[in-house]
Amino acid sequence: MCRISPGYPGTGLWTLPGGGLDFGEPPEAGAVREVEEETGLLARITGEPMILSHTGTWPREPAVAYHQVRFVYPMEVVGGEERVEVDGSTDTFGWFTLEQLVDLPIGGLVSIALGLPIRDGEDEAAE
Repeated sequence: MCRISPGYPGTGLWTLPGGGLDFGEPPEAGAVREVEEETGLLARITGEPMILSHTGTWPREPAVAYHQVRFVYPMEVVGGEERVEVDGSTDTFGWFTLEQLVDLPIGGLVSIALGLPIRDGEDEAAE
């Protein structure tokens, strides 16, 4: 999982590697690219994605309505070398057991992807 950098919505939350697509980029390619950008690891998609759709309003001035469509792919690491993202939306990453997640501030996306209940105060769109 990756921790969201200061200055980004959800600062300090741990979430799954990911991000936006480049123009014209297929979702599969974007997912693999984001893992490499945020962790240095090369990944391979191993199955069908979980597709999530969420709408809401970001509390900014002025408020901004959004609609997120997320593709959460099961993956396996096939190479690369671990490193943290520099000057990006995440500032570190780590490997955690389910038991360790209890003590971490995680984003709602993690709970949804792992089939866990969303915690009080957790926002599925915060990361």
